Amino acid sequence: MDFTPSEEQIAAQGLAARIFGDLSTHDRMVAAGSGTDAGLWKEVCVAGLPGAAEETGLLGLVLLAEEQGRTTAQVPFVASCVYGLLAVAEHGTDEQRERLLPPLRDGTAVAAGAFPAGGTVHVAAGGRPDAAAGREAGGSPGAAADAAAHGRLNGHVPLVPWLRDATHVLVAAADRSLWIVRTAGPGVVTEHVETTAPWAAGRLVLDGAPAERLGGPGAYEEVLAIARTAFAGVQAGVCAGSLARAVEHTGTREQFGRPLSTNQAVLLRAADAYMDTEAIRVTAYEAAWRHDERLPFAEQALTSAWWASEAGRRVVHAGQHLHGGTGADLDHPVHRHFLWGRQLDAHLGGSGSVLQELGELLVKEGPE
Repeated sequence: MDFTPSEEQIAAQGLAARIFGDLSTHDRMVAAGSGTDAGLWKEVCVAGLPGAAEETGLLGLVLLAEEQGRTTAQVPFVASCVYGLLAVAEHGTDEQRERLLPPLRDGTAVAAGAFPAGGTVHVAAGGRPDAAAGREAGGSPGAAADAAAHGRLNGHVPLVPWLRDATHVLVAAADRSLWIVRTAGPGVVTEHVETTAPWAAGRLVLDGAPAERLGGPGAYEEVLAIARTAFAGVQAGVCAGSLARAVEHTGTREQFGRPLSTNQAVLLRAADAYMDTEAIRVTAYEAAWRHDERLPFAEQALTSAWWASEAGRRVVHAGQHLHGGTGADLDHPVHRHFLWGRQLDAHLGGSGSVLQELGELLVKEGPE
């Protein structure tokens, strides 16, 4: 294994660090409330970061995701890359790629993901895609293929991060098929939902909503694994940012005439948080590297998700704790890292659920 970034990946990460670091300020995030920083999103797209994520592979996206997490930048960057750019690039038809990728690259289109498949969204019985429906529609192979690529969805998803910004939603149906739905289309309702993290989230309601199929068997599992890896990268950045703030605070705040950082208990807590952060980072790198090398990576994706959930929760709690009473201030920047870390824990499914899924996968595959 060689996780050494390429020159292109290093350049893209450096650009992302500058943009997020310069523009994702505390004052701007407070002004944005629970929504997206539209000005920051414009700068991200003008700089070509979505296109860079597509070109530099999943490892490149993880590196960029770290920079978003480090500053808790309020933009739908990782979500749109995972559920839009990479999903369409890897599983879309030539026509879908030609139509959808350009606006996703320049930010005029934004994708969100209604994941994972929870059994609440179903393909309508009258619009179930199959060859017979295509023959009834036109009697030709082309008509059959067109029917197989379209359907209507019914159901709801209680929480979809970044839904309020999305022009398209990648929906995972109960049968684990993937469908692209336009949020402005008929039969689609999006409702405002507030979460602990300001991710412009919403509730998705589908009532006979027109949808187009993305990919075939196995597409859902691969997109889910990519999402887990990418959001583990975000969590690595969130934890690194929280820890950096804690180091700065304990290094400058004095107690009994000496910095807090000289206390052994503080040093040990910070050291544990650092090791947890590095574990999240290296497992995300491994999963991304295996994906880019076209190696099986489902186990590694679950491993990175478990570390991001379990260790990520520990790190953001430590970051807030090491700020003492200051960390209890809801307006302090470190509290934003705490909220993101806890929300990412929930978004990844929770460490217990992820660990159970990993165990079931290992049992299914058996000893090597």
